[in-house]
Amino acid sequence: MKTVADERFMRLAINEAIKGGAADEVPVGAVVVKDGKVIARAHNEKEKRNCALYHAEILAIRRAAKKLGNWYLEGCTLYVTLEPCVMCVGAIVNSRLDRVVYGAADPRFGFLGSVADIPRDYPTNHVFEKETGVLGEECGALLTEFFRKKRAKR
Repeated sequence: MKTVADERFMRLAINEAIKGGAADEVPVGAVVVKDGKVIARAHNEKEKRNCALYHAEILAIRRAAKKLGNWYLEGCTLYVTLEPCVMCVGAIVNSRLDRVVYGAADPRFGFLGSVADIPRDYPTNHVFEKETGVLGEECGALLTEFFRKKRAKR
């Protein structure tokens, strides 16, 4: 169920996405929240680190685990501007996040409802709440504009 704080925390994730876009990364941002406080934030760093593993969600999960001193992220919510891919959903399941809130759906690579819904379509050891479409148009517009500019440069 959508909470009052969801838009506020998604705006923080959007700010992270904007930072990533300014660094020529695909503008995806993520924030991990526990007990109403941000404990980690990140944006994509795939280009910077020249590695496909550096998605915003993965970085935010790693930073949250480090901050808590525990890889179990029970009681935490992940806010991310784009529906997570299969790799990130795997990390979400394994880190035991309680909740995921995402902005824009990803019809090509999204695995929380678009291509498939991993925790619901397949038996996993952890099921979490999800909220979709929070500030989705704004999140999607960041991506659309980023790729429009990329195509215009070619």
